[in-house]
Amino acid sequence: MKITGAVLESLDSPSPFAESRPIRIRELELDAPGPHEVLVRIEAAGVCHSDLSVLTGVRPRAVPLLLGHEAAGIVEALGAEVDDLAVGQRVVMTFLPRCGHCASCASDGRTPCENGSAANGAGRLLDGAKRIHVGAEVIDHHLGVSAFADHAVVDRRSIVPVGDDVPPQVAALMGCAVLTGGGAVLNAARLQPGETLIVVGLGGVGMAALLVGLAVEGARVIGVDANPDKLAQARALGAHETYGPAEAVEAGVKAPAVVEAVGRAVAFETALALTAPGGRTVTVGLPAPDDLASVSPLALVSTGRTIIGSYLGSSIPARDIPIFVDLWRRGLLPVESLVSSEIHLGEINEAMDSLARGESIRQIIVPEGQALRRASDSL
Repeated sequence: MKITGAVLESLDSPSPFAESRPIRIRELELDAPGPHEVLVRIEAAGVCHSDLSVLTGVRPRAVPLLLGHEAAGIVEALGAEVDDLAVGQRVVMTFLPRCGHCASCASDGRTPCENGSAANGAGRLLDGAKRIHVGAEVIDHHLGVSAFADHAVVDRRSIVPVGDDVPPQVAALMGCAVLTGGGAVLNAARLQPGETLIVVGLGGVGMAALLVGLAVEGARVIGVDANPDKLAQARALGAHETYGPAEAVEAGVKAPAVVEAVGRAVAFETALALTAPGGRTVTVGLPAPDDLASVSPLALVSTGRTIIGSYLGSSIPARDIPIFVDLWRRGLLPVESLVSSEIHLGEINEAMDSLARGESIRQIIVPEGQALRRASDSL
């Protein structure tokens, strides 16, 4: 079938991207789903910092690449071996499929699926296929999803169904921001009722971590970011205290659970400094490979602190997304508050500029013809 999608064609384009336009909206050909795959009509797709990291070369991928890894949509067709979904069902797409039989899949979410990671790195779906092309030109998949389009073919293991009552914008954020940030709080930091949580970095993932922390009974949640606007947003969402990074360190703020969601070594060092004796520092950010932090092993030993790396929030999507949806239904997880604005696909280069300037938590791409809600509107 013919689809329209946002294809990254260059990794060396200068900013502002609204001028250099490294992402081009193209008409593409999408093959029918294979036996274990599903055709999904995209209803909402979030613009995540990981998309920007690919664009800037921090997370290098082969091009051409159809971007987008955080999305929700409606099932339109099922592969021959898919018998547990129905056409018309709303689903969340997640950016790391779990094959279910490698050693990492037996780790209760602690380590990423080996086969899923290999497929993502190769720009293909879990069973090895590439379904996007223009004639003989093959377009790579982005993290098994490629949601910056009107339709996507994804592996069944990249999908979690949700109820029709979950709005598309909320469902989309469950697949990355909430799963990564919230999972880091519940699965990796294992925040306990009454404990204090510090979140370093208040982008989409960090704000999701903050919201999930606030949903834990009696927890005290502190937000840390260099952007005063982000601190104001965190307070509006319910953060008990907010600080700039240097201010937090100078004030001697400490917590037993600290989540770093920036993707820079300096932020990781800040998170370590804010971790109380015996506490857990969880890092979910994805810095450049050569961005190295300084760590004192003596300080770790003498204070009994633990450093935990957490990819995708150490989550098992099929298990954890229903947990977050239940919190949303109970009014404890206002995911819709993370939506900065809605955009159409043709605004994707401008959206990347906004993300790079730190102006947005989550911009959501919605179908052409749908009325937009901008940052100035009430979301």
